[in-house]
Amino acid sequence: QVQLVESGGGLVQPGGSLRLSCTASGFTLDSYAIGWFRQAPGKEREGVSCIDVTDSDPYSSPSLKGRFTTIRINAKNTVYLQMKRLKPEETAVYYCARGGYGLGFECSVLAGFSLWGQGARVSVSS
Repeated sequence: QVQLVESGGGLVQPGGSLRLSCTASGFTLDSYAIGWFRQAPGKEREGVSCIDVTDSDPYSSPSLKGRFTTIRINAKNTVYLQMKRLKPEETAVYYCARGGYGLGFECSVLAGFSLWGQGARVSVSS
């Protein structure tokens, strides 16, 4: 079955860190761009980051100011989202999604994703 599964969500205090995992099954993740998105309660979904097949320069939303890092571990068929200095307003369901195949996918646009995971809930609260 072709799917993406997120894990690692939970409750974290403001200023804390959390790492989310996005593991693929049914396909080889290293051939695709992978994006991270989030949707806070009552708000629209927003793009967080994206890593293309070169892994050379993952894109992160400028609003994050470098607090989030996206890395790919091909041996585990997994992409990780490392989040630091989390804020209460970043409480949301975080999703990973599959973008384009091979070279040429423009991550910075954060569009064109077709396969979505079920989401991981992140709560930032004291």
